[in-house]
Amino acid sequence: MNSFTSSLRPDYIVSERGSFWNAAFRYDALMPLRPLLPNARRAALLIAIVACPCAAYSPAAAQEESTPIFGTTVVIPSGLRGLVYHIHHNTTKLPDFQKMKPAGPAIYASSLDLPPQDFKRGFPGVTKRTEWFAIDYTGKFWINDPGMYTFSLLSDDGAKLYIDDQVVIDNDGVHGPQEKTGPAELAGGLHRIRVSYFQGPKYQVALVLKVAGPGQQPRLFSTDEFKPPPDPGQWRFPKAPEKTSDTPQK
Repeated sequence: MNSFTSSLRPDYIVSERGSFWNAAFRYDALMPLRPLLPNARRAALLIAIVACPCAAYSPAAAQEESTPIFGTTVVIPSGLRGLVYHIHHNTTKLPDFQKMKPAGPAIYASSLDLPPQDFKRGFPGVTKRTEWFAIDYTGKFWINDPGMYTFSLLSDDGAKLYIDDQVVIDNDGVHGPQEKTGPAELAGGLHRIRVSYFQGPKYQVALVLKVAGPGQQPRLFSTDEFKPPPDPGQWRFPKAPEKTSDTPQK
């Protein structure tokens, strides 16, 4: 059977019968088939393929399918580690995670960048929940320039930000997309970070964490930016004390 690829969907191969394999649409790929296909059949095939609903392709939709929303189960050693929990219906505030069991394996993210949107995907490999769930992210980050930092936390529903076990932002409760800010005086060196989040009724979700250093504009917080020097011998600051409890101070 003759086939060709397509510039409209380069990831698909289109057969002479108009069926699709894993590929897409390049009209110029039809050129070698000119001796094989009469003009009428070639024109009819093109019309059928363009009109076929299965040929519709949206780069945005494809990106949405492939982009993790709250994180991925692939381990990111220097990233935020999140544990997903099922929570009771009609929950109105963040739960006590110490009394709960995670719904599945951990998820990982370098940043929390989820602007307000519908959430219908669940957590592949963890849980299918799209509502009444909570995530507890923990991680560490390095401050190379000590000073006053301002954090902002946008969430739908509730969320809290902790730095070194201290609450910096309290954005808890059931609400629509809502942003709050909080300051933190940070010494140079390693710090602990925790972001606790819960989603109430479906479908709208949001979770965005930003930071602004001394004299800087707010930007997305990313553990990729706040990494310590690879050689501990180059660390200019003492190591932060080890965490003694999983329960942040209130």
